[in-house]
Amino acid sequence: MTSDSPVAYECVGNIARITLNRPPVNALSLEVIRAVVAALRRAADDPDARVVVLASAIARRFSAGLDLDILLGKSGAQIREFLQALYIDLYDAQYGLGKPSIAAVGGAARGGGMTMAVSCDVVLASESATFGYPEIDVGVIPAIHYAHLPRIIGRHRAFELLFTGRVFSAAEARELGVVNRVVGDTELEAEVVRLAAQLAAKSAAVLRMGRAAFMRQIDLDYRRSIASAVDDFCNVATSDEAQEGLRAFVEKRAPKW
Repeated sequence: MTSDSPVAYECVGNIARITLNRPPVNALSLEVIRAVVAALRRAADDPDARVVVLASAIARRFSAGLDLDILLGKSGAQIREFLQALYIDLYDAQYGLGKPSIAAVGGAARGGGMTMAVSCDVVLASESATFGYPEIDVGVIPAIHYAHLPRIIGRHRAFELLFTGRVFSAAEARELGVVNRVVGDTELEAEVVRLAAQLAAKSAAVLRMGRAAFMRQIDLDYRRSIASAVDDFCNVATSDEAQEGLRAFVEKRAPKW
């Protein structure tokens, strides 16, 4: 990655770090997603990397989700190009990573930021981290989360979160099973390093083979589901209602549904 890249990659002590750094809120553009995917593939090929950490360089922000510029006034083909990267390329890069991945969520994670976090094998969060699926409030849908969230927390609880768009705390996320555990705001980095070191101490070959077997067992048609999610998102995002919702958000007014 170049020094001015919105995504940085470094490997220190067998821990590869992929760091989002697109101020002010790590909004996800096509460039950012492609950079994350490229970093994951780099980590997969890096013989020194045994564990991969996905984090943010911006205080109290993990990622606010999609950059609305990629949706507002865009064609279905343009939106599909972005979702191919966010939904399918990101999934494929994580699936073939061959090493454990840890999301370190030290701030707000919304929409596409949730997609980035839950693509990892383990999600650690700070006490002040918050989560949410706000897409419904701007007239689009968090389609990929329809595929996995009900499997994690159950149909009824998933429906409430996905269709109200409400923000929920790190403590609730842990209770639901969306994150593994929550630590104090100043303790997140130490907890990430501790877990990463614990995993890195295992046999790299056994981790690689074991993780591949684990991914095959939990796939459960998920790859096909996310391909359908691309179509579902595009169909909604190009509708008149969605474009009105997006314009209203940019113009800071209530949408006229």
